[in-house]
Amino acid sequence: MTARPGAPAPAGTGAGAGEAPGPAAAAQAPGRPAVPQGLRRDAERFQWGSLALLVPSAALLAVLFIIPVVYAFYLGFTNLQLVGIHAVDWHFTGAENLRRLAGDQVFRYSMELTLAFIAGSVAGVVIIGLALAMLMQTALAPVRIVAGGIVIVAWMMPAITAGMTWYASTTAGGTFGTLLGLANSDFLHREPLLIVTLANIWSQTGFAMMVFGAALRNIPRDLLESAQIENASRPQRFARITLPLLRPTIVTTVLLITLISLANFGLIYVMTQGGPGNATDILPLYSYQQAFQFDNLAYGALIGNALVILCAIFGAIYVRASRSRA
Repeated sequence: MTARPGAPAPAGTGAGAGEAPGPAAAAQAPGRPAVPQGLRRDAERFQWGSLALLVPSAALLAVLFIIPVVYAFYLGFTNLQLVGIHAVDWHFTGAENLRRLAGDQVFRYSMELTLAFIAGSVAGVVIIGLALAMLMQTALAPVRIVAGGIVIVAWMMPAITAGMTWYASTTAGGTFGTLLGLANSDFLHREPLLIVTLANIWSQTGFAMMVFGAALRNIPRDLLESAQIENASRPQRFARITLPLLRPTIVTTVLLITLISLANFGLIYVMTQGGPGNATDILPLYSYQQAFQFDNLAYGALIGNALVILCAIFGAIYVRASRSRA
């Protein structure tokens, strides 16, 4: 059938039935906005104006972190002392302090003590904190409030107070010896590294318990209920559902507890001051002793630089572990 001149074209003719109009036709359609032909609005692009927003934080980072760290690394290669002629007239000495550090047997022993202290603290805090968090999920409200409050108070206690508490409890005539019927036993001087590690675990467990408690509450309950319907035992549900879902939280907690333990100078200093002998002389204490007790600021700074490098290594391991789970 031939259409009359001036009559509208029948539906399904022209562009073809069922075919959408092209971009040009859509752009020219009356009542519809023109389609932009340039850069898409959702395309990633860098805005130079955003750099101005980063200036304040970048300045703080440079002043409070980058510049002090760089200056501390420089001091490690000088002969600066706390008192004496080199307290004023000090200069760059090259690798002299590095050679001294390489032959320092106390530094090697301090490094071993630091690794043992960190390993014991991290393992104890993570295991006990996770166990307490899981128990809090099923405990009665009064038990949860009392037990959780005790653990949180221990975590909020200042390091000096916690150190004095453990010192009074583990020396001769202390609480531990009295409860065990060994009132004259001096546990602190018998096993100093073990006792300071237990004190650090006691002071940090509350933090881990709160972190794991929040992570456990975010696990979907239907996954656990489905596994229970499939007759999965409690250990199987923990190993195959709970633990894999907690892996990101565990990795983050391990890093934080590592850094907090390395910075927990006051606890060990109050309890042992690095003794007896060098039995608890971890890197932060050894750096302090060299800088402020033996007046060798440059060598103490170099030991502190070794501690910074150790923290950077732990951070790199954390980043690698975080990427491997993605």
